[in-house]
Amino acid sequence: MNNEFLAISEEDDEIDLAEVFFVLRSHLLAIIACFVMGAGIAFAYTMFLVQPLYTSSSMIYIFSKTTSVTSAIDLQIGSQLTVDFEILGTSRPVIEKVIKDLNLDTDYETLVNTIDITNPTSSRIIKITVENTDPQLACDIANALADDLAARVAEVIDTTKPSSVEEAVPASKPTSPSKSKNTALGAILGMLLAIAVILIRYYSDMSIRDEDDVRKYLGLGTLASIPYEKSIEGELTGKNDKKAKKRR
Repeated sequence: MNNEFLAISEEDDEIDLAEVFFVLRSHLLAIIACFVMGAGIAFAYTMFLVQPLYTSSSMIYIFSKTTSVTSAIDLQIGSQLTVDFEILGTSRPVIEKVIKDLNLDTDYETLVNTIDITNPTSSRIIKITVENTDPQLACDIANALADDLAARVAEVIDTTKPSSVEEAVPASKPTSPSKSKNTALGAILGMLLAIAVILIRYYSDMSIRDEDDVRKYLGLGTLASIPYEKSIEGELTGKNDKKAKKRR
């Protein structure tokens, strides 16, 4: 008997995928409703509560006009300079000069978090990217930072000012947030939440509904089953009502 009980317990611990499928299929409308609701909530949140961000980029060449690139050593030096440019671009003197030049109402820590200075692969160019809620301000900061960075590099390395490759322009469309991405994520989260609630409620319900539940939870077999008919219940209820009226 104990061995049978242990075998039944092991069966209970296993998840029947077919059972899960039929449970979820029986609640398909609820899952679809949560899917649509999640998408709607995420879309509304993105549209009305999240402030859009705009991105502008400027680029400068790491060599000055007087620098000659004639050998592999010069190219290697150029590769090393890109790292210096990236560090100098987010240094406090450069960032604070940008704040002063544009008369910005911000501080060093806040502004530096909106700036990304990178070196495109296999190039001698420094790309300065600025993100801001105002597209024109993002453009102005990117251009001012490129100019101040070039001046700072010339001062530190004691060379002529590096050349500008491309000036930033105001962005016409926001780069974030992505309405389609957020809507899709909201829909998926809504659907997963509905599935989780349905499965938790189903597996936490220990009531016995049919022969399979008797075997599953009690470890017993059934000799016979009596079908339940609502029509019979209705007739019995009607007879009882009539008897009650006669007694009155």
